[in-house]
Amino acid sequence: MSTPLPTTLRILPSITEVPRATWDALVDEAGLPFLEWTFLACLEESGSAVPERGWHPRHLTLWRGSRLVAAAPAYLKDDSNGEFVFDGPWATAAERSGLRYFPKLVITVPFTPVAGRRVLVAPGEDRRAREAELYAAAQEYARAERLSGVHVLFPTEDELPVLEAQGFALRLGVQYQWRNEGYRTLDDFLDRFHSKRRTQLRRELRAPAEQGIEVRTLAGDALADVDAETVYRLYVSTVDKYPWGMRFLTPDFFARMLACFRHRCEWVEARREGRLVAGAFNLAGPNVLYGRYWGCFEEHPFLHFNVCLYHPVEQGIARGLSRFEPGHGGEHKLTRGFEPHLTYSAHLLLHPGLDRAVRGFLAHERAAVEGGLPQWRAETGFKEGA
Repeated sequence: MSTPLPTTLRILPSITEVPRATWDALVDEAGLPFLEWTFLACLEESGSAVPERGWHPRHLTLWRGSRLVAAAPAYLKDDSNGEFVFDGPWATAAERSGLRYFPKLVITVPFTPVAGRRVLVAPGEDRRAREAELYAAAQEYARAERLSGVHVLFPTEDELPVLEAQGFALRLGVQYQWRNEGYRTLDDFLDRFHSKRRTQLRRELRAPAEQGIEVRTLAGDALADVDAETVYRLYVSTVDKYPWGMRFLTPDFFARMLACFRHRCEWVEARREGRLVAGAFNLAGPNVLYGRYWGCFEEHPFLHFNVCLYHPVEQGIARGLSRFEPGHGGEHKLTRGFEPHLTYSAHLLLHPGLDRAVRGFLAHERAAVEGGLPQWRAETGFKEGA
């Protein structure tokens, strides 16, 4: 039996340096739409995830001859914007100690706090071995470039043993997600709640009809009538409300998504007397719906909950989806049946003192997160045993 060729690391400054079919051959059929070549290309080619905005693509790829056997979307970062794993205090502590924190290497999908495999591996390859090889290569690259460290954001739980074996410290986060427990109708879902909470939710669900607002989902060919500029205006209507809001995405990103990635896109729109008043731009995998960008031109009571939570849940039940992830943050989701689920990140700082300090912080943070889970679950308002 012939000995397999050794692998070679290539670090690529653009996703377009890998053919689409070559990259996508590594993406599992049930994998994230965010890991597909087209999504990553839309981010880069639209001017959203580019050096001018602090994202320097450095995609890590392992090749066996001319065959791509493993890959990870990776970027040099000049700041921590758009990552959704907040390490600002670490950067401040480093700078106060006279250490340089930026640039750093992050293995992630820009602006996308969604858990999924960070290392894609070709069928037939030893997955754990290729993961370990790529993470080791990331560390070697970081040392050679004198970066402060390597950060792996939102990996799957299955990837954690390899990351720990490679010396990474694990960090816990929490997101609120809806899981389909075999519901046949929305009433089945509502029946899980205590009477008082169920009454409140039904009142919120009635609000759009009482306000003369129709909420519907457009997908597939129906998206041809959706105007990308309007989607962008709704996106910035939310971003610009907050002092910390940042316009991560450009108008061209939405235009490219609707033109090139339409099969993964969904548009939830709310109209009053035919006039668009709000909308949410979502992405869909084979069994999971991902809530992404919401905005409104008019404020109406409970409109956000209906467009971003209740309507997608009802759609998820009707379509037999297994899960709906509405996005990062938002404790208001707890009381509407979205349960807390752990997310993960992994961090390796190359300065020994900074690495020790971060590991100490993470130990305390982990205890707080694990201790808070029972209380967060109790806040959903589900009946005992439901």
